Amino acid sequence: MKASTDVGREGAGVAAGGRRRSWLERPGTLLRIEGGALLAMSVLLYWMNGGSWVLFGLLILAPDVSMLGYLIGASVGAASYNSVHNYVLPAGLAAFGMLGANSLAVGLALIWFAHIGMDRLVGYGLKYTTGFKDTHLDRV
Repeated sequence: MKASTDVGREGAGVAAGGRRRSWLERPGTLLRIEGGALLAMSVLLYWMNGGSWVLFGLLILAPDVSMLGYLIGASVGAASYNSVHNYVLPAGLAAFGMLGANSLAVGLALIWFAHIGMDRLVGYGLKYTTGFKDTHLDRV
């Protein structure tokens, strides 16, 4: 799996020829920073939207229920995990909430975005079918 090897070298911060890479040359680092920005933005907007912090606390880990797909197998697990750990569904929910003036839908979308951002920040990425620990960010 070439991607893991590249990410491993990237994690060491060494470019071809032994030159030290800046953080701007490391996609994995940038994706983690991007995740942190998404988390911060989502929490800020949730607060500004007047969302319930009890609801936030109850639902922040809800997308991880999708990991149960791994009980069936790696392929089903990766598909179920990836289906709720990308931006498409929460973006659709946010649009629905904004267009319909539904603050609950907007709040749920922001909690979902916060979860994805939190996962990316700590290094959990979208999964490959080779196993739960193989992600687009690195091997967990």
